[in-house]
Amino acid sequence: MTTKYIIQWQDQFGKWQRFQEMHNAANAFRTAQQRARSTGKRHRLVDESGALLDLLDP
Repeated sequence: MTTKYIIQWQDQFGKWQRFQEMHNAANAFRTAQQRARSTGKRHRLVDESGALLDLLDP
């Protein structure tokens, strides 16, 4: 069974919005990190059960 990594971003109201789902942890981290820098918004990685894996500030 493969783990799904979900990238979410935080909107101006503090609510987490789903952005993308990936199967590779390293690629998901790089994508979230790059997007956090480019958008200036906080991003996070969670697994399919909703457990927080990483929180990325811009």
